[in-house]
Amino acid sequence: MIVGVQADPLAAPHGSRRWLLSAVDLGSTPWWGVSRSLLERFLTRSPFGMAVLDTDLRYVWTNNTLDRMAGVFNTARLGRRMSEVLPRLAPGALEAQMRRVLDTGIPVLDFEYHGYTPADPDREHAFSTSVFRLDDVQGRVMGVCYMGVDVTDRWRARERLALLSESGGRIGSTLDIGRTAQELTEVAVPRMADLVLVDLLDSALRGEEPRPISRRGTPSLRRVAHRSLEEGCPEAVVAVGEQARYGPSSPFVRCLVDGRAIIEPTLSPSDARWLAEDTLRAESVLSFDLRSLMVVPLRARGTVLGVAAFVRRERTEPFDRDDLRLAEEFVGRAALCMDNALRYTREHTTTLTLQHSLLPHELPATSTAEVASRYLPAHGQEGVSGDWFDVIALSGARVALVVGDVVGHGINAAATMGRLRTAVHTLANLDYPPDELLAHLDDLALRLIDEEPDGSATAAVLGATCLYLVWDPVAQTCTVARAGHPPPAVVAPDGTVSFASVPAGPPLGLGWLPFESAELDVAENSLLVLFTDGLVERRDRDIDVGLQELRNVLAECTGTPEEICDAVLSRLRNGPLEDDTALLVARAHPLGPDQVVSWDLPSDPEIVSQARSLTTNTLARWELEELSFTTELIVSELVTNAIRHGAGPIRLRLIRHTGLICEVADSSSTSPHLRHARTTDEGGRGMFLVSQMAQRWGTRHTNRGKIIWSEQTLPRTDVPDP
Repeated sequence: MIVGVQADPLAAPHGSRRWLLSAVDLGSTPWWGVSRSLLERFLTRSPFGMAVLDTDLRYVWTNNTLDRMAGVFNTARLGRRMSEVLPRLAPGALEAQMRRVLDTGIPVLDFEYHGYTPADPDREHAFSTSVFRLDDVQGRVMGVCYMGVDVTDRWRARERLALLSESGGRIGSTLDIGRTAQELTEVAVPRMADLVLVDLLDSALRGEEPRPISRRGTPSLRRVAHRSLEEGCPEAVVAVGEQARYGPSSPFVRCLVDGRAIIEPTLSPSDARWLAEDTLRAESVLSFDLRSLMVVPLRARGTVLGVAAFVRRERTEPFDRDDLRLAEEFVGRAALCMDNALRYTREHTTTLTLQHSLLPHELPATSTAEVASRYLPAHGQEGVSGDWFDVIALSGARVALVVGDVVGHGINAAATMGRLRTAVHTLANLDYPPDELLAHLDDLALRLIDEEPDGSATAAVLGATCLYLVWDPVAQTCTVARAGHPPPAVVAPDGTVSFASVPAGPPLGLGWLPFESAELDVAENSLLVLFTDGLVERRDRDIDVGLQELRNVLAECTGTPEEICDAVLSRLRNGPLEDDTALLVARAHPLGPDQVVSWDLPSDPEIVSQARSLTTNTLARWELEELSFTTELIVSELVTNAIRHGAGPIRLRLIRHTGLICEVADSSSTSPHLRHARTTDEGGRGMFLVSQMAQRWGTRHTNRGKIIWSEQTLPRTDVPDP
């Protein structure tokens, strides 16, 4: 047997000397005998860095590749530990693995760690290392050997891919601009930068379409988010929400104007002209040792919305082109999400403006109903819906209270709400009873559906609900009808709360069931509470639970309708709204006996003079003598018209409210109409005279016939306080 032996001196602690002997059977491996130097070349010229360490983890041998890789040569390593020669290369992690191999004998393969080496002290590197134990022929543990390779490029590519994947999952979780910007900073710090600033153009935040930025002007930017390794972000000279001002030569403005990213590898006030002009940011750079800057435009659909700035402080390596490509990728995603949020904000603002313009700006003042209202749009992506309310003054001092709910959200729902509200006003002016009014409104909904075959109106109209209530302060009654809407709540003066028993009726747009109305007796100072289902209904509970909560709240509430509205909403809608909410609260005030007089008259022409006398005496008692002449004439014409064209019995009623109201009722359903009599006609001028002398006049039908009414303006000093 031919044996090849090699002896290598090893440095040992305390100055002692040891030898490493290598032996090989050259007879069984004839190729080895070609050259004794083959092993040396294999060890020293291997593309893998290799080292042998003793049981105390002190270097006893390294190859040239490892020396070049780390920038520490053999003479500086021998007899010393890794923590002594490479303190910035995570020595604790690798030494822990080597100790485990020494104890167990189980090799460790492809252990990855990263840090800084003297060969490249400003750039973080990653290494993949395998460790195995060295035993002699008797099985004694002699030390460990490790082999490593620089995998920085692979590690950085994997980190970039992971960062991109994380940005896709975390950025843009909501349609909130500030939250999206904050998510961008959370993704980038600390994995890419130590400080991130996000500034948006003021015009974009206002919902305007951003315009091209002039090179001569200074764009108006506002800080929407920033994040730092330091708590409170002390490096930033502008707080979130404040205006961020930059000089024309700064990379921020140049990035906005040119629409291209800018890298400043090193930040130095002495070298950067823009920092010399910006003393606040220059002080921040010096105070916090800010090293490198990268500014990336927030561009979406060809429009620049703002800039995102990345700054390094703890990481000494400057930003490079690979960092820029990565930043542009997830900044672009964030910009697209912000643009979607801005577009949503613009649409939401437009819809909300339309909604508010279609809702009543001021409720009519009346002494018979003290009214307060609230409208709250939904939060989040649902946005504005078609909830609405209305208060309509009717003839005879009556007041109509209306609430409705259109299906869907957005501009289409708001526009449909406006059409239905206008229709309700028109039908209310015709003095239809509540059940008939809803029937006509249902017909309108069916026509709207038929007129738009593409279905744009169907989604909003079909299933819309409405509640129509008429408060009569003379009879102290309410007449109510509803189309698929929650019933009104009635709070008695003693605090008892009940929900009116009113036939539900189908939602609008179905057209297959009739509507029915109910009449309720309402005591003086009772509360009438009308609302949409957004107040009491939630996705996680039944509507009956919400109705019971509303009952409990109303039973405890006292004060004015305004105070009751605030109390109800604070108790029932104190979180994010899932649906729009409309609330209408009215306190019922009946007319006093000194404000209403009525007489039953026989259907006899001779009674007309008596009707005039009764009217004159009443006006004298009310101190309205200056209206006597016109009122006598109106009463004479209305009573005469009822005698000639109606059917008895006849009732004459005078009401002193915000105006002087004269009503004549008979049992005929025939409505009078205005005629322009010819000069040769002996009659036909009665209603024409009434229309000329009264401020308003009209006809409303009742279950027993009809009422012809007129209303005159009271003298200014005699108008009662509403």
